[in-house]
Amino acid sequence: MSDSNTSTNKTHEDVNSVDQANSTEKNNIEVVDKSVDDAIALFRRTRESKDKVLTEKEIAEIDKECEIIRNREIITKDTQYEPTKITNADGKIVTGPPTLTRFEKARIMGARALQLSLGAPVFIEIPKNATTSLEIAMEELKQRVIPIVIKRTLPNGAYQNLSIDQFE
Repeated sequence: MSDSNTSTNKTHEDVNSVDQANSTEKNNIEVVDKSVDDAIALFRRTRESKDKVLTEKEIAEIDKECEIIRNREIITKDTQYEPTKITNADGKIVTGPPTLTRFEKARIMGARALQLSLGAPVFIEIPKNATTSLEIAMEELKQRVIPIVIKRTLPNGAYQNLSIDQFE
């Protein structure tokens, strides 16, 4: 008996959610219709001048423009954009400048210097004048041997992963 009550409750919940969705859609349509009417009224007021009497031709032109506004397609539901990885067969940089920005350089050198100070292996022969891990990281960056990938993201969420050897 409890199974039938559960299925009945689910059915009522499903019907209620469909009714709520329909009522929300009707409310949205009413709001859109009202906003279109308000926009047309505002358009008429801006086109009609208080100082000047309009001719029949001008009134017909305003009515025609208002009808164009009323018949425009209105987008009421915004579809969600799925961020995607930008790929290029040539391996060219599509997002951002073709060189490392100063912020990217600073981030890479700081991260690599931290790795070196914590005992990570060095990818180059250590220069004789290098005294700190930051100087070694700078030399590694200059020779483009650091295995770090930069992720450049666009405002819409699309991104491109770039290895250091792709930069000029």
